[in-house]
Amino acid sequence: MNLLEKGIELNEVIPTEHLKKLTIDGHTQDYKVYKIKLDTLYYNDQNDRIATWINQYKIENNVDEIDNSNKNDYNSIIHNFITKSNTEALKKTKKNIQMVGQTEAGVVLLDGRIIDGNRRFTCLRDIQKEDNETRYFEAVILDRDIENSKKQIKMLELQLQHGIDEKVGYSPIDRLVGIYNDIVETELLTIKEYAKSVGQPEIEIELDVERGKLMVEFLEFFNMGKKFHFAREFNLLDPLKELQKILKKYTDEDRKEDLKHIIFTQFFNYDGDKTRYTRKIAKIVNNPKYIENYIEEHSELIYELQEKVAEYEEGKVAQKEIAILKSDQKVKENLEKITEKFSIKIDSDSTKNKPSKDIEKAWNFLDSIDNNILKKLTAEQKNEINEKLDRIEGLIVEIKSGLNV
Repeated sequence: MNLLEKGIELNEVIPTEHLKKLTIDGHTQDYKVYKIKLDTLYYNDQNDRIATWINQYKIENNVDEIDNSNKNDYNSIIHNFITKSNTEALKKTKKNIQMVGQTEAGVVLLDGRIIDGNRRFTCLRDIQKEDNETRYFEAVILDRDIENSKKQIKMLELQLQHGIDEKVGYSPIDRLVGIYNDIVETELLTIKEYAKSVGQPEIEIELDVERGKLMVEFLEFFNMGKKFHFAREFNLLDPLKELQKILKKYTDEDRKEDLKHIIFTQFFNYDGDKTRYTRKIAKIVNNPKYIENYIEEHSELIYELQEKVAEYEEGKVAQKEIAILKSDQKVKENLEKITEKFSIKIDSDSTKNKPSKDIEKAWNFLDSIDNNILKKLTAEQKNEINEKLDRIEGLIVEIKSGLNV
């Protein structure tokens, strides 16, 4: 339905006196805000905020798109995704709307697709269901459609969703999936266009693209295909940042692959704080003394796990298969034992080297003293320094005695 024609004619769309400033294609202007009946609107299934949930639904239902021929059923599906994606943020927004009403207008397309304001729309749907009173969603109506203005609409959506008040509740892993889809998978946007839309430096988006590619490598390494919801369930974002730092220190591609396979395997099997655990691994693999042995001790375990993964069809590993692959406690324990063993060696080396480093610091402090200043000190100050030097000499004798020198 054309909201600006049929919607107004049927009194389902009501003009207001309010305006909302938008910048589209580099041009900023005020747009009229309308009150729109909720049942004339529908969610945007290309919303990055719920990218992993949409991805999961399509895979589990073996569909390329969510059928929106029945708007009520379609809206119920996505309503559920938005609710589950951040329940606490939704509760706060709902409470605020109940107290003061909708204070920020959304943005919809001519056919009723919402490109900004999905969470507010979800809250209004809940409130309408609870009090059984007709509710309206306040929004700008853009005279555009998703097919002919896909890039411009995506850039506007990103701009609005990364505004100050929309950042709340934006899942980092869903955002990463959105970046991967928009820049790598579909090539809808360039890094420059994405960065401009969200108001971030291009280098930050470049790093996100790298993380997105690592995320896909992890999924494909375990034969999950592009089941992005598992990246959410494995809580991969911060661990991937740590892996990214590790890989930047190496130029040898074979070495990088070895490290990726080891750390992917650790990600898959480790159930605790993966970020902290990856930092522990980083201390080991960044130490030239131990990296070769650390890699070597993982080789058999990784080979065995990959043999099991290979038993499943490409891209077919899902929840059941993950549970089976993770059920081998011996593999999990051995992986953790290897890391713990080398971590202890690193700590031991650090403890052994500490006296030498502390003495070097002491030498540097003493060496920095300016003798010209000493000449200008009072007799009392000189006596005080002499007393301290005597104590230092005594400590030196003790230390040498410990070294049997």
